[in-house]
Amino acid sequence: MKVASIADIKARLSAYVKASRQGPVVVTRNGKAVAVLLAVDDDEDLERLLLAHSPKLQAILEKSRRQIEETGGIPHDQFWKEVEAENRKRPGNVRNGKGVRIR
Repeated sequence: MKVASIADIKARLSAYVKASRQGPVVVTRNGKAVAVLLAVDDDEDLERLLLAHSPKLQAILEKSRRQIEETGGIPHDQFWKEVEAENRKRPGNVRNGKGVRIR
């Protein structure tokens, strides 16, 4: 893990982007960490990173966790039956026999 000031990052951004492939680069202002530069290998990495920091998604997950704790959740088979029923309701959501969407 590297640590660099904002001024240094500005001066050598390309080098720090390259360095981020080896591990996070902590960006500092006046000696305090203010950001982290992280490499992403593909769109899936980027999506996971963005979703992990999405307040809206985190609220949905927390609500779901509380509901499961309070009610015990639903059985696995019932969950997938409900998912399949919802998918059948939506036009354009045609799936093959293996659950893969086809258009």
